[in-house]
Amino acid sequence: MAEYALCTSGLTKYYGKSRGIEDLDLEVRSGEVFGFLGPNGAGKSTTIRMLIGLIAPTRGSAEILGLDLRTRGVQIRARIGYLPGDLSLYQRMRGRDLLAYLARLRGGVDPSAYDALAERLRLDLDRRVRDLSMGNRQKLGVVQAFMHSPEMVILDEPTVGLDPLVQREFQHLVRETVERGATVFLSSHVLTEVQEMADRVGIVADGRLVVVDTVDHLRERAVRTVELDFPVAPPPDLASAPGVVSMEVRGPTATCLVAGPITGLLKVAVDHGVIDVHTHDPDLEQAFMGFVAKEAGDEHRDTQS
Repeated sequence: MAEYALCTSGLTKYYGKSRGIEDLDLEVRSGEVFGFLGPNGAGKSTTIRMLIGLIAPTRGSAEILGLDLRTRGVQIRARIGYLPGDLSLYQRMRGRDLLAYLARLRGGVDPSAYDALAERLRLDLDRRVRDLSMGNRQKLGVVQAFMHSPEMVILDEPTVGLDPLVQREFQHLVRETVERGATVFLSSHVLTEVQEMADRVGIVADGRLVVVDTVDHLRERAVRTVELDFPVAPPPDLASAPGVVSMEVRGPTATCLVAGPITGLLKVAVDHGVIDVHTHDPDLEQAFMGFVAKEAGDEHRDTQS
């Protein structure tokens, strides 16, 4: 197995003068769950559409499963599974007939494979697509993405409309897929979901890749809340302690937002007789919002200079 399932170099897409994604350099390791995050309009869907060959890049290159995207697109698509964010299905077909049709397009898939997946997701394959709820249509999309045991699965907002129990079963399915050696590229707005499943995360904002790191490291780099209780009014020099982004004082309590380690703040607080400390560990959402806000600030400063 190759070390990387996906490599991009300078991958860029412009729509006229508007930037979709620019100079994307990304490496996704074989056998990992890679979370691809960003606000609406950041370039996530544009990137995914390029990776599966729906649109051509303005410049740059990509390799998937060791194959060049420009010249081996057909072979790549035969080896991957894909669930689009704007899933569209044949309305008059029954679920079972639709999956059988897609299986034939893939060169044949044992019906027992999609029957088993449908049972896991509690999906009735005998109903017509037009009669299915949004959630059940999404289940159908999940089944077709996984039914042929692909080497890589690219998922764009895969759990939209799924109830919590089915979301949990979907997470089990993703873990099983990785355990057999496949790779999962997951774009989602559900940050708690990515936090639970992803090995590493890439964050894009305004068409650029901001950071790639493990979830744990992103948490460490995120802003966290620290509450400090003093016997009297908190000392004002807490606000200038290392890493303190902002401070709010209410009576004898100071609430500080701290970026990075809190040891510098604690040293100052101990020197001034702190009597209690409460910390709130950051989650992926705080890290995500912090990086997006920083990118927006950097972009604004660039336009002003």
